[in-house]
Amino acid sequence: MISILFLLASFFLLPITSHASVPDFCVADLNAAQTPSGYPCKNPKTVTVDDFVFSFLNNRGNPQKQFNVSISPAFVGQFPGTNGLGLSAARLEMDVGGAVPIHTHSGASEMIMVVSGHITAGFISNNNTVFVTKLSEGKVMIFPQGLLHFQVNTGEGKATAFVAFSSSDPGLQVLDLALFGNNLDSSLVGKTTLLNIAQIKQLKAVFGGTE
Repeated sequence: MISILFLLASFFLLPITSHASVPDFCVADLNAAQTPSGYPCKNPKTVTVDDFVFSFLNNRGNPQKQFNVSISPAFVGQFPGTNGLGLSAARLEMDVGGAVPIHTHSGASEMIMVVSGHITAGFISNNNTVFVTKLSEGKVMIFPQGLLHFQVNTGEGKATAFVAFSSSDPGLQVLDLALFGNNLDSSLVGKTTLLNIAQIKQLKAVFGGTE
């Protein structure tokens, strides 16, 4: 009898618990301050279909002249509809010899799909094992969250790829900028990298760091 009563209670409670009021989406209010859990929700009455549509053609990206690449992000800051959904994207354009330097995304895993050209890509695991391969049109590779990784155009023409992330705001730290794009004393950089001071100063001049 107790078992039957328990089953009946579960049956009648199930609709209550399974139909809890959960918002369908939380489009980012980009006029508000971002928090560790994302942006506050935009008033649902002001949400339009445009909040859920993004065009890479209208966002030509950020050219990185030192590396001959251009990256067009579709993160929450550019694409408010991704807020809280655990996904975002980017378009990568690489000139001949272009490269995305070694970097990491602390907040997301990454997937890259090559749509034209040839890209050599790889990542380094925490035990310093290197995983590298050559990607051509239609090939996909994943980079686990937080691991150092890179992409290099190793073809004879331009290369294009689309990138997806498991976060609306994946974060980014570029190794070159972390070492040479700041005001950390050059002598300390030298002691931690074994580079000589002349090399460090030359690189700081390239990446905007100070001595």
